[in-house]
Amino acid sequence: MTDRLCVHLDEKPIYDIVLEQSFDRLTEEVQKLGTEKKKLCIVADSNVAPLYLEEVKERLLPVCRQVDTFIFPAGEEQKNLNTVRDLYEALIRKAYDRNDMLVALGGGVTGDLCGFGAATYLRGISFIQIPTTLLSQVDSSIGGKTGVDFDAYKNMVGAFHMPKLVYTNVRTLATLSEEQFISGMGEVVKHGLIKNASYYHWLIDHAEAIMKRDYQICQQMILESNRIKRDVVELDPTEKGDRALLNFGHTLGHAIEKLKEFTMPHGHCVAVGFLAASEISARRGYLTREELNQLRAAMAAFHMPVTVDGVEADDVLEAVKHDKKMDAGTIKFILLKQMGDAYVDRTVSREEMAQGLACVLTDENAPVRQQGE
Repeated sequence: MTDRLCVHLDEKPIYDIVLEQSFDRLTEEVQKLGTEKKKLCIVADSNVAPLYLEEVKERLLPVCRQVDTFIFPAGEEQKNLNTVRDLYEALIRKAYDRNDMLVALGGGVTGDLCGFGAATYLRGISFIQIPTTLLSQVDSSIGGKTGVDFDAYKNMVGAFHMPKLVYTNVRTLATLSEEQFISGMGEVVKHGLIKNASYYHWLIDHAEAIMKRDYQICQQMILESNRIKRDVVELDPTEKGDRALLNFGHTLGHAIEKLKEFTMPHGHCVAVGFLAASEISARRGYLTREELNQLRAAMAAFHMPVTVDGVEADDVLEAVKHDKKMDAGTIKFILLKQMGDAYVDRTVSREEMAQGLACVLTDENAPVRQQGE
């Protein structure tokens, strides 16, 4: 069964998102891009390459002039300018020009790194996303955000660069670890919370099938998450307004992720972050305690963490000051008016963030210091 969405910008079709349960249609979809005279370089990490690289390469060979590969060591710590430099060198050695194309095969690290390489090599060449993790299938492969980490700062160097195609093989979910799958569910639940309460409740109703990785149910889930992200991106491709809603849970989540030195998966950090943000929303009177308890139960059903240890509230609040989403010194915090309806708020105080953190940090720390103390 094929599902397809098209992403438009300024009412012009930009690229297709294709959902399949195999790589069988990859050749046909790539051929539509006019690749016959192009060289294609598949970028993959050392975990994904042994699983899917040869099959994808075989699918691409009939529809292009040449297929090359660039394999880098797996891990978030490899998403940096040094790896991008190695990619540039590999492309230069193979004489890649502006008519050639990159293929990101893997999870979010690969997609972000490959996309940034494509955005900056020769001032920009085309690339394709073939996401193989749930997190990348529902989030990072959609919307054209690319980038790498700089020292301890996540995605600090980047560019907006839209892919020419996103091709998702849902059956790659079978090779994910439990931790990776749960990490992806953090972004999935976020989509329901910010834009579609019916979808959020559908997820809860289908939690058992989702956690068993039923391909039909998972394909429906990925399709709806893709639809939500597409709709937001089309309205705000470069994050000037509503696209910021996709950062629900990220302000505190990214700070926690940094303080945990990226040992805690991204989706887990987002989940803890959106639970803290939901606590703030409840304290402002937008959510009921019953809704907050239901959210905790939903997170438990998807095996998401609802607390985090080894992190102090003061350190999280300090890290938030360095978030790249700061706007003229003001934090753009995402809250919920109700389930399925998020908004940008620039008035969330340090005290409110501390109250949100209090419900997710397990360490018994001293009271949070007031700013300036």
